[in-house]
Amino acid sequence: MTDEKTNILQGTLALMVLRTLDVLGPMHGYGIGRRIEQISQGILELNHGTLYPALLQLQQAGWIKGTWGLSETNRKVKFYAITRTGRKQLSAESAKWRRIADVIERFAEPAKGTS
Repeated sequence: MTDEKTNILQGTLALMVLRTLDVLGPMHGYGIGRRIEQISQGILELNHGTLYPALLQLQQAGWIKGTWGLSETNRKVKFYAITRTGRKQLSAESAKWRRIADVIERFAEPAKGTS
């Protein structure tokens, strides 16, 4: 494994955020970002300029909702939770990315006997 960080492919961040909230429940943005980095084993690195606009888009789409609360350090933060519509979208996004990953895998590992 290399120490290179990888940019997130367009559209994948929504899937990662929705899955994180579906599995772990309500979280604040910083926690969501750290969890995605943890699951990627450090390959993905999120910054505020990437994550927070995505959270806003997901909220505007109705896939997540945000409520203000206090963090573990007693700071006022917004906690995000997946909505019913978000769970439906998560299912659709997961199916879409499985199909895309299958196609990409075909290019990454060419069929035997071809060159």
